[in-house]
Amino acid sequence: MRSLNAGFLSSRLQRKLASWARDHRGQTAVEFALIAAPFFFIIFGLLEICLIFIMTTVLEHAVSDSSREIRTGQAQQAGFSKVEFRNSVCDEMFGLMSCDSNLHIDVKRLNSFSAASLGSPVDSDGNFDDSSFDFQPGGANDIVAVRVYYEWGLVTPILSAPLANLANGKHLISATTVFRNEPFGD
Repeated sequence: MRSLNAGFLSSRLQRKLASWARDHRGQTAVEFALIAAPFFFIIFGLLEICLIFIMTTVLEHAVSDSSREIRTGQAQQAGFSKVEFRNSVCDEMFGLMSCDSNLHIDVKRLNSFSAASLGSPVDSDGNFDDSSFDFQPGGANDIVAVRVYYEWGLVTPILSAPLANLANGKHLISATTVFRNEPFGD
C-alpha cells in the first residue's frame, strides 16, 4: 500500500510540475524584472546627461549676457563689485540654478589673448579650489577672461555616479568667455 501511495504522489507531483512549467501567465513579469534595472539605469542616466547639457547652456547664456556689461564698460562705470556681477549672472539663469555656494566666478584682466590659458580649478584629487579667483573687469581695450563654474548636484547620484567629476560627487559645469573691452570712456 505504501508503494502505491508513493507512486500516486510521485505521478501527481509530476503532473503539477508539468502543468506549472506550461503556465506562461507570469512570463512577462519575470522578463520585465530581468531588464528593469538596466533599462531604468539607462533612462535615468540619459535624463541626467540632458539636464547637465541644458544647465551648461543656461550657464553659458548667463555668462555671455552678463559679460557684456564688462565688455561695454557698464560694470566698471557703475562700480560693479564681484557680488553685483554675481547677481547679474544669477538674474540671467532664469531661476534654474540657485546662486548659493555652488556658483564660483573668476574675472581676470589679461596681458594678451595667449595668456587666456588659466588652468583648471580642480586639483588631482577632484577638489574644487577657487582661492585664486578674483574680480578684475579691466579698463577700456583690456583683455578680460570671465570664467564661471557651477557645482551641479546630480539628480540621481547613485545611478549617475560616473558623471561626477568632483570629489564631492557633483558635476562641475563651466562657461568661459575671453574678450577685449570696448573703448568706453573715450
